[in-house]
Amino acid sequence: MEDHRLCVLNAGSSSLKFAIYGVTNGELHRSQSGEVERIGGQGRLLISAADGRPVHDRTVTTADHAAALEALAALRDGPLVEHGLIGFGHRVVHGGPDMSTPMLVDAVTLSGIEAIEPLAPLHNPPAVAVLKALAARFPKLPHVACFDTAFHRSHPAVADRFAIPDELYQEGVRRYGFHGLSYEYIARALAERAPEIALGRVVVAHLGSGASMCALAGGRSVDSSMGFTALDGVPMGTRPGSLDPGIILWLQQQKGWSVDRIEHFLYAECGLKGLSGVSNDMRTLLASEAPLAHLAVEYFVYHVARTAAALAGCMGGIDGLVFTAGIGEHSAEIRSRVLQRLRWLGFSLDEAANQAGGPLLTRAESKRPAYVIPTDEEGVIARHTLALIGGSR
Repeated sequence: MEDHRLCVLNAGSSSLKFAIYGVTNGELHRSQSGEVERIGGQGRLLISAADGRPVHDRTVTTADHAAALEALAALRDGPLVEHGLIGFGHRVVHGGPDMSTPMLVDAVTLSGIEAIEPLAPLHNPPAVAVLKALAARFPKLPHVACFDTAFHRSHPAVADRFAIPDELYQEGVRRYGFHGLSYEYIARALAERAPEIALGRVVVAHLGSGASMCALAGGRSVDSSMGFTALDGVPMGTRPGSLDPGIILWLQQQKGWSVDRIEHFLYAECGLKGLSGVSNDMRTLLASEAPLAHLAVEYFVYHVARTAAALAGCMGGIDGLVFTAGIGEHSAEIRSRVLQRLRWLGFSLDEAANQAGGPLLTRAESKRPAYVIPTDEEGVIARHTLALIGGSR
């Protein structure tokens, strides 16, 4: 029926993004999207129609994610209007060792998500808060949890394990990988937008405030830069990326830092923000004249290129490269610098195409192509949600 709607929610540490999809004859079409920003104080509520036209842009004060939901529920034309609503899809960053497919949420599933909150302390707790608040408001509607870790369960054992005793692996200490919903979308999109490499060996760079990279072989994840938590891999806005664990021991033993102090340090004080001392925003760093801002940008580029080469080595070669997410989609400067570092792998940059935003970034004579493909995590969640609840409606 045309008036059926799905609501997709993506709870971040201080934000709540959403998208509304109409369902017509089993087909999805986005009708509205938006975000409550800066939860925990004074922020903004932004809503746009399908064509990008602003519907709401106002200041709101929200103490937590439940309060952000209340702000959305107060809108007569907002995402939580009950008429026609058939269910909710949720992005959950960490699914642990057991939650490897999209799942209808019940008490057992919710308990499992809560149990692994320490593995994703910025993301899983707000997702749980949103799930609980919506279940209380809409007790008869189904909820589907879609896990960022699920797409990476296809990793071989050598990419999945750490060099630690097996009993810890059996307890769930392993390399999970993240941003899987984004990589799942890119794997599907390649068949249409870059069919010549869709079934080949592709490195995808999901570069944003949270950043990771993935090796796709035949459309399946075979390795990823992130590991047990979302701290590993390439440097991020406020997270360090790969870090010698001896540094953590040193901070504990020599500086007397507590576990809580170290956790805050790793999630909120490192990355581009920590290295530059200026900002965690790549746009600000690129515009800055501060020497450490320049260093932070070059550090980011260096490690993205280094990781691309490492992932190519995991696959025995590379057939193409894809940039996606905020920095990957919008920063021509970062794409240019990365591809210049990867010239030895056969990427010949077309700077005019890069400045125009692609989608193809390389010259016709380039040995290997590089693309920009905007990601759509919400669309992936919506498809999974409809697939799980469709048969019961």
